[in-house]
Amino acid sequence: MSSATGLRRGLIGLALATTLGATTLAGTAGAATASPAAPHAAAPHAAAPYASAPAADTWSHAATRKALDGLVKAGMPGVAAEARTPTGSWFGSAGAADTATGRERTAQDHFRAGSITKTFMTVVLLQLEAEGKLDIDDSVESKLPGLLQGNGYDGNKISIRQLLNHTSGVADTVETPEWQQTMNGEGFLKNRYQTRTPEQLVAMATKYPPLFAPGTGWHYSNTNFNLAGMIIEKVTGNTYAKEAEQRVIKPLGLRETSFPGTRPTLPSPHPIGYSKLYVPDPGPTVHDATEYNPSWSGATGELISTSGDLNRFFGALLRGKLLPQRQMDQMLQTVETGQHYRYGLGIIQRTLSCGTQVWGHDGVVWGSLTGAASTRDGRHTLAFNINGDWLTEEAPFENVFKGEFCGA
Repeated sequence: MSSATGLRRGLIGLALATTLGATTLAGTAGAATASPAAPHAAAPHAAAPYASAPAADTWSHAATRKALDGLVKAGMPGVAAEARTPTGSWFGSAGAADTATGRERTAQDHFRAGSITKTFMTVVLLQLEAEGKLDIDDSVESKLPGLLQGNGYDGNKISIRQLLNHTSGVADTVETPEWQQTMNGEGFLKNRYQTRTPEQLVAMATKYPPLFAPGTGWHYSNTNFNLAGMIIEKVTGNTYAKEAEQRVIKPLGLRETSFPGTRPTLPSPHPIGYSKLYVPDPGPTVHDATEYNPSWSGATGELISTSGDLNRFFGALLRGKLLPQRQMDQMLQTVETGQHYRYGLGIIQRTLSCGTQVWGHDGVVWGSLTGAASTRDGRHTLAFNINGDWLTEEAPFENVFKGEFCGA
């Protein structure tokens, strides 16, 4: 999740440049058809692919390693990446997890995955649809009566689908002046341990009128997934975190993935999360932003994970292990964004310079930038994390995807 006044749109869905103003960003395709589950059935609890990946991979990752080195040379603290291919698994890193001690990044590192949370939330909602508990074309009003009414909003005219593909027109919480003052710059240092409810975050956004009429445009808005999380809770009677744990995390054996709730710390091991606090023209000052209360992110970007778990998740998703075919088809139906990617339901489709398409999501929160992607058949996946939250033209995030999936 992320955004800031005057910054350019760059990284998946949220403005992600030197002045990225934010918290959990959200933001990625290919070949064969995934094995469908029975139509209209509950999502199967299948064993995770690559549960025992070979120790060595014959795929060349030289270009990926070069891209990692390039990020560190351009000023990022450290980066770690893991790839899975049909011939095995590979891990590479550059820079440091702790610049003071020189401690290296490792494959075991836990990090804040930011808006990759959105893909998990979408899977939960589509499983609920497959079970007949909702329809993604249901209105927001039918699930959250009265919440989106007034100031130009009418929840009767906004569907769950439009929340999930960012065509709702609902204003983005992290683009409001209140967010900029409260959670960017010195505001972050003062307020990082406070708790915010989804209702408070939605209210911060809907104080401002819609960006456009529902279905008539596209704009990445974290508020959409605050609402999506609230809908999961209204329909199931459980927290969105519990539903994701029961439906995705436990079935796939994602042992290092969690929803921390209001817990400000990360499991060990983890890198230090370095941040420039998303202020305009931030200069050289870097802060330790490792700890903060994740309720500020909630269903838009609360997730903590590892590169291995994210590979397992996206590999399983694209191989048809989490959704019946009908829901999978809906998830991968993309809309134009006006950016360098298309957006499905909680998922990004990138077409790389070599023509290869990959699917996944990116995430940016204070002190952490994450990218994850998979070929359409789920057989080649990549997940990487930078323990810093700023990018410049000299630090090309996209080169990691290009290096891994294009080999150049």
